[in-house]
Amino acid sequence: MDEIRTLKAEELDESIALSCFAFQYELTPEEWRERKAQTNPDRVWGYFTQGKMAAKMAIHDLRMYVQGKPYLMGGVASVATWPEYRRSGMVAALLRHGLKRMKEEGRTLSCLHPFAVPFYRKYGWELYTDYKTYELTNAQLPREQGVPGQVRRSEGDWELLGGIYDRFARTYNGTIVRDESWWLNRVFKQKGRQAAVYYDESGEARGYMLYSVRQRVMEIGEMVHLDDTARRGLWRFISNHDSMCEKVKLKAPADDELPFLLPDPRIKQETVPYFMARIVDFVGFVSDYAFEPPGDTVQLLVRLSDADAPWNDGLFRITVDENGRASAERVREEAMGGNANAEICACGIGTMTAMLMGYKRPAFMHKTGQFQGPGHAIDLWETLIPRRSTYLPDYY
Repeated sequence: MDEIRTLKAEELDESIALSCFAFQYELTPEEWRERKAQTNPDRVWGYFTQGKMAAKMAIHDLRMYVQGKPYLMGGVASVATWPEYRRSGMVAALLRHGLKRMKEEGRTLSCLHPFAVPFYRKYGWELYTDYKTYELTNAQLPREQGVPGQVRRSEGDWELLGGIYDRFARTYNGTIVRDESWWLNRVFKQKGRQAAVYYDESGEARGYMLYSVRQRVMEIGEMVHLDDTARRGLWRFISNHDSMCEKVKLKAPADDELPFLLPDPRIKQETVPYFMARIVDFVGFVSDYAFEPPGDTVQLLVRLSDADAPWNDGLFRITVDENGRASAERVREEAMGGNANAEICACGIGTMTAMLMGYKRPAFMHKTGQFQGPGHAIDLWETLIPRRSTYLPDYY
């Protein structure tokens, strides 16, 4: 007999063993004990067949900024199956079960890091953010001169860094709301990582970077600045390492404009597709969403397709008031009248997610055939969805 249920405490060892096997890594005995202590069995679902764990999936209890507001988000992770049970539909069943559970918990959004983008697209997740990587030689570093303020190294002060991060994170869609546990157990846990904080002339912390220096290479995993002076101050600090570093490698948001600001912009750079997102509950998500204020109340009609979350599948009317506050309701097509099709747009839940997260614009999705509808309706969507970049500096 098959069943899907949360794990018992005594089943955590098998769950960890499955992750190590599936993702091909090893843990020391200390790391194993730490992983076990930090894993809540109530947030891990197993697919059991004849009493044996065949597959499993974790859903992290997280919050994520969208239009500056924290949304309850289910972070899907550690999806794995023992080889003898693969291609039996167990992961699909776990994902559908997880969507139902997240909806019951009031989580209107879910995110994951895909092992393969096409696989998760089948279940409604869609790419929502990229990041850039830069590699600069010593000769290419910006030589910032006359920058006021100073940079000081910091040791594990999560409240100091968290205050800067939170102000920065709210300007993007898709950044995780970090609490003390996340800072201590995720951000600061990376081996060899140091922090440096920029303070302006008044002594206010306005930026920071998380970095390591090994074998004459500085790797900057995260750089956050609240204004351009803070950015320049951090780069002055970086260039001060020129006697001990031959290269600087940096991860940055996809909208970062560093190359244009360099004397020589022809640095090594790459844009990397990263995490995927999925609207779990369309009606709930829209009710919290901040559209651009239209001035007068307007209505949108969209026919959504969502094979794995039937509550999202159908025709919806979205009402946006003059201030940009919205509500959505499912409507019966037969009650819409003969002219309704002239106003209706249509897309899958993944396309809708990418648009509302700000990753891709309605006009682009329409041009590529992923968002169908009359031109005037597409233009209204284009006007109402705010322009805000996406970013995620974290991994889980």
